[in-house]
Amino acid sequence: MSDLPLLGFGLPVSGSWATPTTMIHLARRAEELGWASLWTFQRLLQPLDGEPDAAHNPGTRPVGDPAYASVHDAVLPLAFVAAHTSTIGLGTATVCAPFTPPVVLAKAMSTLDHLSGGRVTTGIGMGWLPQEYVAAGVPFQRRGARMEEYVRCLKAVWTQDPVQFDGEFYTVPRSHVGPRPVQRPHPPVLVGGAAEPALRRAGRLAEGWIGSTRTDLESLARSVALVRAGAEEAGRDPDAVRILVRTVVDLVAEDPGHGRRRGHGTRQQVLGDLADLASHGATEVLVDLNFSPRVGSPDVDADGATAEAERVLDALAPPQPPPHLRRPPPSA
Repeated sequence: MSDLPLLGFGLPVSGSWATPTTMIHLARRAEELGWASLWTFQRLLQPLDGEPDAAHNPGTRPVGDPAYASVHDAVLPLAFVAAHTSTIGLGTATVCAPFTPPVVLAKAMSTLDHLSGGRVTTGIGMGWLPQEYVAAGVPFQRRGARMEEYVRCLKAVWTQDPVQFDGEFYTVPRSHVGPRPVQRPHPPVLVGGAAEPALRRAGRLAEGWIGSTRTDLESLARSVALVRAGAEEAGRDPDAVRILVRTVVDLVAEDPGHGRRRGHGTRQQVLGDLADLASHGATEVLVDLNFSPRVGSPDVDADGATAEAERVLDALAPPQPPPHLRRPPPSA
């Protein structure tokens, strides 16, 4: 289907299937089939049952979701599979930015950009779980203002030499910070969030926005309009903004019938769902089986989960690799 968005795949980072062998196997398989990118996400902890949840952002999943029970670091698995692939994009969707100082994340992602030959996208969000903020030693209040400054500081570290940043939340003394990223001026930054200020921020300061699995088509169209409005207000090209939407896919042999949810259905129905996302503004879709009860839970059979992932990769593979991915492997 020519109207499909670029397709990314969730690298196994949650549950029993998230083993080194499976990471390598599925990363290589996705690259061979022409998938555009591989993505991870961050979850520091899962509060015990009975603990107060948090003031959830719209679209977030409940803290008791099995996908949150056992989650690897978001950056290290990408570095691991970078050594076993050569062209497929690598991204975080998302890292909770306030838990790591901007200069630390800038260093990690710049290093990953070098290790991968310039294939990195840095997806960041504010996080929404107060218990994680407590564990990270960061105040939960004024998250929006902190995020605004975070993006500015992150980009300053990547692009200024020497860099000096003096903000309310972050300070970088006048310094050289190398190595600079392979991608210039810096790796693309995508920002998550569902509130209007977060959406406008994504267009105004970042290269794009990340939508959640629970983003319906109507709200997606509204969100995309706000992201692009933010870009236009900042004098940036609104059509160049990347819109990445995460979705969970559950392929079945027969039409599930009335009440079918997005991503659950036959191959043709799911392809139609992906095309619908594109028609409502998504430029990329992240098919993330880490959030599938059949795949990403700790108590799921790892071999069965891997077989399901292989089936989805094969069924939804693009007819040919996207043109921007047809490049030689990075030189040693």
